Amino acid sequence: MSVLAAIGVLALLIVVHELGHFAAARLQNIRVNRFSIGFGPVLLKYQGSQTEYAIRAFPLGGFVGFPDDEPDSEIPPDDPDLLRNRPLLDRAIVISAGVIANLIFAYFLLTAQIATVGLPDFNYQPGVAIADVVAESASAARDAGIEAGDIILSIDSQKLAASENALPQLMEKIQQSPNRPLNIEVQRGEKLLTLQVTPQLGEDGQGKIGVILSPNGELFRDRQNPIAALGKGADEFQRLSVLTFQGFAHLIRNFSETAEQVAGPVKIVEIGASLARSDAGSLFQFGALISINLAIINILPLPALDGGQLAFLLVEGLRGKPLPDRLQDSIMQTGFVLLLGLGVFLIVRDTANLEVIQKLFQ
Repeated sequence: MSVLAAIGVLALLIVVHELGHFAAARLQNIRVNRFSIGFGPVLLKYQGSQTEYAIRAFPLGGFVGFPDDEPDSEIPPDDPDLLRNRPLLDRAIVISAGVIANLIFAYFLLTAQIATVGLPDFNYQPGVAIADVVAESASAARDAGIEAGDIILSIDSQKLAASENALPQLMEKIQQSPNRPLNIEVQRGEKLLTLQVTPQLGEDGQGKIGVILSPNGELFRDRQNPIAALGKGADEFQRLSVLTFQGFAHLIRNFSETAEQVAGPVKIVEIGASLARSDAGSLFQFGALISINLAIINILPLPALDGGQLAFLLVEGLRGKPLPDRLQDSIMQTGFVLLLGLGVFLIVRDTANLEVIQKLFQ
């Protein structure tokens, strides 16, 4: 069920994206003859009064089809309701509407989560928790008498406040103090202890004491009333959008090092299924994050993506006329083949890396 839930979220985001294109066209009375989820052979279809609705075999996306693209269409080529006969602005609205729909949907997903199950948050308490002491014979923490469950309240008279900065502050102090005794104040149950620990020199030249650290506090869900959720949802949408843009920028700047982190549909479903098993409420945030990613990817100026179509419109606006149809078709077909090949590669790679597949070959 968790896998189906993750697949359902991914399919819903694709439907939302294509509905954006479809609605923008129909609201402007532009002719639309196909609305498809996926590519390849048709599995299910329904013929409406103007549009054929279909589900296809390869769920790597979807498309909205226009009579402009069909040479045997019975509609006169000078019909004013054909997409290609509309002004640049009308066409730009249709092309960009999928991206806009994904961004709007991401915002409402976050707002719905905040108003219903709440956003996961952390209530920080003073200090840093010792989650575990590593099982090594030579451990600075073990020699100092540090135990799992202890709370380090201060180090060398520096208080560790109730903040997300407490853990990195403690780590930095330990890493910068190899072979130098440090006095720490520890809370163990109801007792306050003062211990002395001497970080060992690690292979990286930094100090270590042999513990697993975690923030001190507890997770909770921040749920708001519907009115407050609108503002909180906007804040969370902005945070996720900034993080996503930063992630793409880091990927582009360090592509050779980060290319392996690019996830395809299989990996995305695996992550979503894991979230659904542990905390179904997180599927709201998961869906919002994927929706923002889908919007950013589609707006990139690459062939076969919405950004590539907008790039063609920009060239048309600058030239005063569109590029030759044959050139546009060649560019789009090449881009489609490359993107389809990338999608298939990611599916095969991520499938091979699934835990259940790995166990089969052990």
